[in-house]
Amino acid sequence: MKQYILFDHDGVLVDTEFWYYKAGARALADIGLTLDKDQYLRDMALGLGTWGLAKAAGIDEQTLSRQREARNEYYQEYLRTEAIEIEGVVDTLAELSRYVRMAIVTTSKRADFEVIHEKRQIRQFMDFVLVREDYTLAKPHPEPYLTGLTRFGAAKEETLVVEDSARGLASAVAAGIDCVIVHNDFTKAQDFSQASHRIETLTELKDIILKAN
Repeated sequence: MKQYILFDHDGVLVDTEFWYYKAGARALADIGLTLDKDQYLRDMALGLGTWGLAKAAGIDEQTLSRQREARNEYYQEYLRTEAIEIEGVVDTLAELSRYVRMAIVTTSKRADFEVIHEKRQIRQFMDFVLVREDYTLAKPHPEPYLTGLTRFGAAKEETLVVEDSARGLASAVAAGIDCVIVHNDFTKAQDFSQASHRIETLTELKDIILKAN
């Protein structure tokens, strides 16, 4: 029986991953470097993030630090100005709230999360939110999802994780929690062979929950 859902955030509840890439590409372009999207996706799957290219090019740490701040500013600009809603998410959460308790476990920083949810309706359905500052070790380490279990007081068997990335899936698997992967164009080429379910949209979650119960 599944009584709890722990949602990843970016790419699952809001369509932000492309804009994070764009912010990083813009910050690197400021110092004359081109961030290839395919290379970024490969690096992201390995946990290398935006800055591998700059480090390989010998960019000094002071410059990297400055460009990280620029990336963060560009990202918040995009969050405020671009359409990042995913169709059907709010209606699906409202429906799921009849059957399960829900929370968000994200690697988003608190400042970014707050910007995203200034005028959105997603948080009302969540018991709690864990952002990057709320745990020590990030995904793919199991700590984020184990922290979520502890907050709920839930057993692994009672819980479902919803993710869109291989790193998030690895975190859930390491925590011993069944994981549903929802389709995201930005991460679709990653290895999801350990997922319990693959779905195209969140609207399919209700059927999984009802069958599990």
